[in-house]
Amino acid sequence: MAARSLPRAPCDEPEGVEPRFGIERRLFIKIAAALTAAMGLPKSAQGAVAGALQTARRPSVIWLQFQECTGCTESLLRAEHPTLEKLILELISLDYHETLMAAAGHQAEAARKSAMAENKGKYILVVEGAIPTKENGVFCKIGGRTAIDLVKETAADAAAVIAIGSCASWGGMPSTTPNPTGASSLQEILGKPVVSIPGCPPNPYNFLTTVVHFLTFGRLPELDKKGRPKFAYGRLIHENCERRAHFDAGRFAIQFGDDGHRQGWCLYKLGCKGPETYANCPQILFGDAGVGTWPVGIGHPCIGCTEKGIGFEKPIHALAELLTVTPPTQFARPAEEQGKGISLASAAAVAAVAGVAVGIGAKVASNLGKHDDQDAAAEAKRDEKNPG
Repeated sequence: MAARSLPRAPCDEPEGVEPRFGIERRLFIKIAAALTAAMGLPKSAQGAVAGALQTARRPSVIWLQFQECTGCTESLLRAEHPTLEKLILELISLDYHETLMAAAGHQAEAARKSAMAENKGKYILVVEGAIPTKENGVFCKIGGRTAIDLVKETAADAAAVIAIGSCASWGGMPSTTPNPTGASSLQEILGKPVVSIPGCPPNPYNFLTTVVHFLTFGRLPELDKKGRPKFAYGRLIHENCERRAHFDAGRFAIQFGDDGHRQGWCLYKLGCKGPETYANCPQILFGDAGVGTWPVGIGHPCIGCTEKGIGFEKPIHALAELLTVTPPTQFARPAEEQGKGISLASAAAVAAVAGVAVGIGAKVASNLGKHDDQDAAAEAKRDEKNPG
């Protein structure tokens, strides 16, 4: 008897998926499910995400680049779910991006102004790179205009403003001391909150998921106090690190290449900033290249690039501040001083404590012996009364 086929929900069989996206429906549903999970939404929201991906009007995106290394764009180029061409041709309309657009010079600037005029109040502005402020911003000009002028003009009528990468989010490497150009974050320039996707480079899926959330619900995801999406920056790296068990057990690599380092032990003593850095790097990894494809996974300490005041500020090998938990006290301290023996005072204190412990142990033992003797005597009396 043939099994009766059940009717599928509308989201399970979206019309036009294969011709529009060039992928099978099953893969499309998997992508929608992955994005739903990444946003921290319940499984029941998968249909809304799939529907938005398929039917939502492609939003116009204007992507500005200032003091940066193009690493954020390079990261986006390597996204696989969806790939870049699917993203810019099917999900969004990337109307201005200096690195990716074919136009140049006056034609490029005309494209930006046209996108702003035709999509007033509806386009998404993405800013990559810090913005120089010293000498009235002369250190970065495009088309004869400073980065300050361009970003203020473009942000005025944007529906959403996203700072991608650490440089745009909080100044990043360009803002490190002595900061000769006065490199500043996007939020400092605009004077109002923006969505920040920090990282050097940021994971492209944190950006893509933020855009999909906007497409699905018409609003941006919930943000933390620093303007970062909570779905991506709500937990410490340390909480989800595959080396966390070694931290809890007190097993630390002391030098690069030592036995502990080769065996995958915790990198805390080598300066890993995972205990004070909020990001989802160990959960979603990088580059779709398999297990362990993130800095700590390949043996390098986290440098805290998503956190202002840590990345590019705190020395790479300086110990992180432990924001939540510390290693067990029965193991060596994480910041054990090297080359110093125990002091006489400490030795005396330890001896005193040890003496007390020995005394208590002897007392307990003697009490146990007395109880045993008492129990034996009581049992003998019982036997005398009941010889049978």
